[in-house]
Amino acid sequence: MSTLLVRNARITTLDPSCPQADALAVVDGRIVAVGTEAQVRAGLDAPTVIDAGGRRLVPGLNDSHTHLIRGGLNYNLELRWDGLRSLADAMAMLKAQVDNTPAPQWVRVVGGFTAEQFVEKRLPTLEEINAIAPDTPVFLLHLYDRALLNRAALRACGYDRNTPDPPGGQIARDSRGNPTGLLLAKPNALILYATLAKGPRLPIEYQANSTRHFMRELNRLGITSVIDAGGGFQNYPEDYQVIEQLHRDGELTVRIAYNLFTQNKGGEVQDFQHWSEIVAPRQGDDLLRHNGAGEMLVFSAADFELFNEPRPELPPGMEPELDAVVRLLVEKRWPFRIHATYDESIDRILDVYEQVNREIPFDGLHWFIDHAETITPRNIDRIRALGGGLAIQHRMAYQGEAFVQRYGREAARHTPPVRRMLQAGVPVGAGTDATRVASYNPWVALSWLVTGRTVGGLSLYGEENLLEREEALRLWTQGSAWFSGDQDRKGRLAVGQLADFCVLSSDFFAVDDASIADITSVLTVVGGRVVHGDGDFAALAPTLPPAMPDWSPVNRFGGYHVGGTATGLVAHAHAHGHGGCRTHGAHGHAAAHAVPTDAPNAFWGAMGCSCFAF
Repeated sequence: MSTLLVRNARITTLDPSCPQADALAVVDGRIVAVGTEAQVRAGLDAPTVIDAGGRRLVPGLNDSHTHLIRGGLNYNLELRWDGLRSLADAMAMLKAQVDNTPAPQWVRVVGGFTAEQFVEKRLPTLEEINAIAPDTPVFLLHLYDRALLNRAALRACGYDRNTPDPPGGQIARDSRGNPTGLLLAKPNALILYATLAKGPRLPIEYQANSTRHFMRELNRLGITSVIDAGGGFQNYPEDYQVIEQLHRDGELTVRIAYNLFTQNKGGEVQDFQHWSEIVAPRQGDDLLRHNGAGEMLVFSAADFELFNEPRPELPPGMEPELDAVVRLLVEKRWPFRIHATYDESIDRILDVYEQVNREIPFDGLHWFIDHAETITPRNIDRIRALGGGLAIQHRMAYQGEAFVQRYGREAARHTPPVRRMLQAGVPVGAGTDATRVASYNPWVALSWLVTGRTVGGLSLYGEENLLEREEALRLWTQGSAWFSGDQDRKGRLAVGQLADFCVLSSDFFAVDDASIADITSVLTVVGGRVVHGDGDFAALAPTLPPAMPDWSPVNRFGGYHVGGTATGLVAHAHAHGHGGCRTHGAHGHAAAHAVPTDAPNAFWGAMGCSCFAF
């Protein structure tokens, strides 16, 4: 589609010169006209025309902090509980996947959910997991505070009574010293990372398929760009081969700017020195580009966020280690980012930055703090003075209850202080920190910014820290563009901008607050190319091959569960005539009747069970 016309849309452009429009035109991947249909049609040469059906159209969403590259390599292996409202449904999905997973593979539920989102307000017990999975290893990661392993997973990992607790982690044990299956981050998640890394990996051709499915899932939610923050056990260049090959093959459907994350505690300077010799700042193109260093710059500066644990104190030797890395990066003109949750950590980090800046001026170099949940106005002002930015995520939507329990409701009212950041004039971008803590769904993050509520329903903020809907959308578009140096080409629907946009399933500016998190995209376009379509637009999207391997949870359950219902669960139970009912237990009469229970959106399927009629 070298020339594309989208008509009959309610377009929010975020361009002050033309805030609203009903049509736009694209030529060779860039927007060439926005306005009325008559204005936009003028001068177009035989365009492909898409009728948006009166739906809301917005700029493509841009996640300023996520882990797409690592998440993509593993997406097909993971059963997602993102969005579910019932632990009963989650466990039914787990049981179904256990039954479908061949030895020696694991069943993995890796983040994106919290116990607070379930009506039961709890996690499964180890006894419940062992009962449904006596032989198949199960690994369940809850935020970054714990992992639950069944007995089969303990055997697969080689954990027994002789296995010592690693630094910063705890293996819970019974009265005889045997591991129970509960692993605790106390206070860091290394034990959780390291245990997950023991599981079987996909072969590289399956990793490519997995990454394509993950990108399509992000496209389904309206995401067209991300900034990848690296991650633990994500080595460069080894773990970037798949994304680079997909780029060469023309199969990227999300624009990616990636940061490099040191894996070498004590050797961080050497890592960045080596990488600076083989990768130049902003090397790449508009689809895949290097974005600098971080979010880990030095291990001693990482204040791991676990709000159910006391705030970690950074070691006294942090400053000289961070100084050495930042000096190198500024000399090489590498942009950089750093993970910092607590104001106490940010204060010390800024001391280092200010000292380096006095000797080697930052001089417009893009740098920013990630997370900053408890940052104070004083340190916001220091960031502004140094020309930095703040990348925020909706981690409080998943950990807000734990924060309130430890620090109190009053402290939570400005955690993070988004409104103060914006009032100070600091660049602010929004993201998710997916996939291992919060979900990758941007609409959950937008809901949090607008309502101030956790996914469990707890109200965190007063009106003074809530955003209007357009303000929140700007953080997810224009705001995030600054963090990859793309503020002049992304985030608005204006002439000359990259043609990245999405048509929404529901109008973000009209739905009630409770429905924001259920929005999806029915049409997603990246560079004028349709990368996702649903409903009336499904035929416009390229065909995606099935997830590999064939037993992948993605083939049956998909990803985020919009509306809170377990995708693929109800239809499967009835379609095969098993007679099971999630609500009423085992019975056979419903399955014996010819009713269309395999259509989740139809009358019978929407009830979850047809048994009430018989």
